[in-house]
Amino acid sequence: MLNRVGDLYLPGTVSYQRAWDLQKRLVEQYKDALQNQTVLRDAPRDKLILLEHPPVYTLGQGSDTQFVKFDLDRSHHELHRTERGGEVTYHCPGQLVGYPILNLKQHQTDLHWYLRQLEEVLIRTLADYGLKGDRILGLTGVWIEGQKVAAIGIKVSRWITMHGFALNVCPDLSGFARIVPCGIEGRPVGSMAQFLPDVELESVIAVLVSQFEQVFGLSFEAIAPESLQAEFASLKTKADFQ
Repeated sequence: MLNRVGDLYLPGTVSYQRAWDLQKRLVEQYKDALQNQTVLRDAPRDKLILLEHPPVYTLGQGSDTQFVKFDLDRSHHELHRTERGGEVTYHCPGQLVGYPILNLKQHQTDLHWYLRQLEEVLIRTLADYGLKGDRILGLTGVWIEGQKVAAIGIKVSRWITMHGFALNVCPDLSGFARIVPCGIEGRPVGSMAQFLPDVELESVIAVLVSQFEQVFGLSFEAIAPESLQAEFASLKTKADFQ
């Protein structure tokens, strides 16, 4: 069976708020398209956004602020409370962040299945570099030798997904010291670069896209740069990607 075609967004470095705004718009567009769909061939495309963020902390819906070690009222650190699941995490350059906008009705309507599939994409990506990514029973994410290298936090509405995963490729990990990452005490955060000092984010993007296509049965077409410019320019907040 041929893979379904999806849209791949590669905007580079984007502020968290801008990427969040884009996700919300794409999700609403997806829902509207499904509501107006008349025949199967008119089904809207799944999408995958891959990017980097400037330094930013995010809290999941219902996150406990006890896992934040800095003063939320007096800090200069950017922080957002979002609708995703999970506790506090940190994003920064050198970390590959992925936001899949998928219709799980075209895959499997099971959130546990979806989380395990995201982990599988990450584990396969690491394996392509000779790294053994592990799952830990009862926890979400991927570890290498006990160090968490990938975090996952999702939101699903009417079986349309948003938010997603973050893979530490070659980031400065010092920002994680200001939080208890994902609310998990005693579990260090790591990166691919600790095991492969010369690893480059651009090459990891290509591998991860290929693995995502295989795991989810998709074939992505990259959105043209001019279309990306127009997409971001139409958002309310100032364009800031490069």
